[in-house]
Amino acid sequence: MKPRIVEIEPLALVGISRKMTYSDYRISELWLEFQQRKKAITRFVSKDLYSVVKYAEDHFEQFDPGKEFTRWAAILTDDLVPEGFESLVIEGGLYAVFDYKGSDPSIFTYIYQTWLPQSGFVLDNRHHFEVLGERYKNGSPDSEEEIWVPVRRKGDRE
Repeated sequence: MKPRIVEIEPLALVGISRKMTYSDYRISELWLEFQQRKKAITRFVSKDLYSVVKYAEDHFEQFDPGKEFTRWAAILTDDLVPEGFESLVIEGGLYAVFDYKGSDPSIFTYIYQTWLPQSGFVLDNRHHFEVLGERYKNGSPDSEEEIWVPVRRKGDRE
């Protein structure tokens, strides 16, 4: 699976966030709350949903399921932030974009342990995110999404 390499401008989102770990992974609670409350967001750029993660800079150096990170359930907006929601700006920059079909979480093992070391890129310390569009079907083998991984060329800013 070969990604597209894309340079983006910053993206403004509105959503809710929770700190969690992989050993205490509460993403379904986060999305349930967001879905129940998202009608308060009256203006948005598209109906695509964004599942965003911000990891500590050393998160990928040695896997630890107890390491904390922040996970967001969000949507692109051009409006004010409704009460009870937070604003989030995904930094602009270079991303490897994987068009993924399925529901197997091992795709992330492939991206970080196979593709990345062979790619000529390294992870950049920015937000990771998935775009969940019309074809996204949670848990279905027919589900489609885009996985956006922040990268920089090896040797840049090292």
